[in-house]
Amino acid sequence: MDADWRALLACPACGGALGPAARAPRHGIAYESHDGVPALRLPGDRRTETVRDFYTETPFPNYPPEASLSWLRARAGRSEFARLLDAAVAPDARIVEIGCGTGQMSLYLAKGDRIVIGADLTRASLLLAADAARRFGIEGVSFIETDLTQPALRPGSFDVVYCSGVLHHTPDPRASFARIAQLARPGGIIVLGLYNKIARLPLRLRRVVARMTGDRWIPFDPVLRDRVAEPERRAAWLRDQYRHPEEHRHSLGEVRTWFAENDVAFVRSYPTADLDDGASLLEPEEDAWMLGDWLTQIGWMGSLSREGGLFVTVGRAA
Repeated sequence: MDADWRALLACPACGGALGPAARAPRHGIAYESHDGVPALRLPGDRRTETVRDFYTETPFPNYPPEASLSWLRARAGRSEFARLLDAAVAPDARIVEIGCGTGQMSLYLAKGDRIVIGADLTRASLLLAADAARRFGIEGVSFIETDLTQPALRPGSFDVVYCSGVLHHTPDPRASFARIAQLARPGGIIVLGLYNKIARLPLRLRRVVARMTGDRWIPFDPVLRDRVAEPERRAAWLRDQYRHPEEHRHSLGEVRTWFAENDVAFVRSYPTADLDDGASLLEPEEDAWMLGDWLTQIGWMGSLSREGGLFVTVGRAA
């Protein structure tokens, strides 16, 4: 298993294969590994480094003190999307999670004969992920420190490229998508989660109130309300949603354009933009209808309020 996942890695500087001990034969650089997490990240631009520092201070999402394998499965099981994704992915799939944070989705998907790689630019988050994998006894999942603009991953190698809650924190989300789309094999699935321009409006209004009151009063945020007894996880949500230094918001139509530019066939959104549809995650929606898209996104202001307006799109690489 160890050799299998390492064969999916590449030198972030030249894109070449990595030999034994994570050495790049082309230029002789040997990348270090700390606590089982290879350090395969090159220095980024100022804005990227600011985001990295932000998550180094408060990794997101954090683990509660009582976290266990049963807690992880129960938490993921409460998410219809997580259940649908798990059901849609083959038992022997090669999966990469770009921007895995503390690795909770990577850990959840690491079942059967799957090979799962969680990639993130923040070592503090990755160490929490690797520690959870050890404590929960989860095999088949590995974590690497890398940046999606120069990912230490072989292009065209993955059955599933999962990237949720990440690109809208990069300086150029459109260019970032073009980079991660190259990681999918022909016919592979790309799952992308972004803040929606319309569905994010309620949280943005709450953020105005938070800033005016110095975070003393933030109305109608269900996550903050549920985490009153978990101060560390509450603080992590507060920072991520209300104080992030880099944030962009996107529409369904915008994502459809990104997919077309990168030869990725649009499959569907989640929640669906097809008003009469209840099919599985990989079942294509009906043809795009602009009015339907906008009606759906307006409806997300209510249905996605707990997730801060995060919506998901699914595509298939050509």
